[in-house]
Amino acid sequence: MADYIYTMETRLLPEQMRTVQAVQNFARAHGMNVYLTGGAIRDILTGYPIRDLDFSVQGNPLKLQRDIEKAGGIVDMVDEHFHILHAVLNGVRLEISMARLEHYDKPGKPPQIKPATINEDLRRRDFSCNAMALSLNEGSRGLLLDPFNGAADIEARLLRVLHTYAFLEDPARLIRAIRFSTRFGWELEDRTRARYNSAIEGEYIQYLAHRSIGYEIEQIAHEENPLPVMKALEAEGWLKVLCPKWTVSKADVPELTHLLKTRALMAAYGITVDASPAVMHFLTLKLNDADVAWIQKQIPHREFVAAWKRLEHDAKELSKKLTSREANTNSGTWKLLTEAKPEAMLYLDVTGRNKTVTEKIKNFLGKWRQFTERIPYAKMTELRITPQLPEYAKICQEAFFLLLDGKLRSEGEIARFLAPYEPPPPPPPPTPVRRGRAAVKKPTVAKPAAVAPAAVAAPVAAKVEPKPAKVEAKPTAAAKPAPVAKPVVAPKPVAKPAAKAVKKPAPAKPVKKAAKPAPKPAKKIAKPAPKKAASKPVKKAAKPVKKASKPAKKAPKKPEGKKHHDSGKHKGGKKKHR
Repeated sequence: MADYIYTMETRLLPEQMRTVQAVQNFARAHGMNVYLTGGAIRDILTGYPIRDLDFSVQGNPLKLQRDIEKAGGIVDMVDEHFHILHAVLNGVRLEISMARLEHYDKPGKPPQIKPATINEDLRRRDFSCNAMALSLNEGSRGLLLDPFNGAADIEARLLRVLHTYAFLEDPARLIRAIRFSTRFGWELEDRTRARYNSAIEGEYIQYLAHRSIGYEIEQIAHEENPLPVMKALEAEGWLKVLCPKWTVSKADVPELTHLLKTRALMAAYGITVDASPAVMHFLTLKLNDADVAWIQKQIPHREFVAAWKRLEHDAKELSKKLTSREANTNSGTWKLLTEAKPEAMLYLDVTGRNKTVTEKIKNFLGKWRQFTERIPYAKMTELRITPQLPEYAKICQEAFFLLLDGKLRSEGEIARFLAPYEPPPPPPPPTPVRRGRAAVKKPTVAKPAAVAPAAVAAPVAAKVEPKPAKVEAKPTAAAKPAPVAKPVVAPKPVAKPAAKAVKKPAPAKPVKKAAKPAPKPAKKIAKPAPKKAASKPVKKAAKPVKKASKPAKKAPKKPEGKKHHDSGKHKGGKKKHR
């Protein structure tokens, strides 16, 4: 399914999009369903410029008049019979009509009107390309209603009426068919062409309603290129129906061509201008005042006629301002033309006879706009003057005006202009807080360390043979190894207390001498020394003991040798004794 909301948003001008949202909100506030219909949908799909907006509501659109006026709009026509409201909001022409059914009792007479649904309203329209609607309601927003396959006819570039009596019920559709086919370059569908020819033969045009004459005259002025449309209508004989004395020869073609070029240039620069009053002025320029007054009287939109009449006055006022002291500088002229009415500037550009005035308008729409590219954006960025600053737009505008007046030509002038706007340097970034690693708690390691000396002291003492000393604890010399318990309490490494424990009992020679009469207990004590339970801690903590216990190792060898030697002698002695 195509995203028609996205297509609408991309095709509409910003002012037109704001108008759509405003009408949508007005209708919702009154509980009405609202649809974008008619020519707006056709132009969105065809890609042609969207001139005006047509809305259909299921309810009475006259209730929206106050809302439009409160929003700053101008309601220039109210049709109470057809329940149609014409207004200008945000500079955009709009028409809000009631979804209705039309029943024609006789040709040329107003039809009977009844409220209807949106599908019934589309059924009573003129051509299939105009019988489409886009929902703007919650729940169905973006839904395209096309009951007569108008999108296919647009793709095929065909105009097709919806029913057999379309030209008889409303003869204005004969004029509209020629206007659409000329604007778009489309052909009449075969059946539509046959019915068109029958309407001409039957002279259905005599039933043309009076209100339709002024409406069709105004629509010519809204055309992008009105001259071809006028020629086509004149060739078909419909221009005489609208105004008997109005012909293409009554138009000022050169000035009209100039007007259309200036309008295109203003549109390219984003200047929204309603050129239709000025177009109508040049289309009827060679008519006498009475004929022009008669045409103005036929047009139903009074605001359009008022704008047509104000052209001369507004142009003279603008010309006076452009020749005053306010416009002595280029920047002053730019400000005046920016605030002036676009329609007055457009008309003055075509009809102005003062060369100074026309030259200023030409520069405004031409070479002065190139100065926007010379604004020192790079230097501004270097000085940290960025769009984030609140006064950024004001600085750019002042720089543009100085460039227009020739006061920013050198780098020095640019630097002096931008220096007061340079913001203070940002504060230095805070130094990052470095978090070190958590200190390893020693108590967790110290717990096994406190036990290790005891475990080490036991086997070391076993090598030094403190246990035999306990067995023979009667002499006072055995009490000297008691200081071995001190290293267990000390927090120093295991090696130092082990060394002290070994050094003190090292001179225990009297113990060795006393051990001669008791060799057997020494063998019993030597067996439990290599137990597995005590051997493991000895291996882990034995390294520091080895370094400090060298004399301790040598000391035991002598007594062991003596024991072994003595035991041999003893055995031998026993044998000899025996």
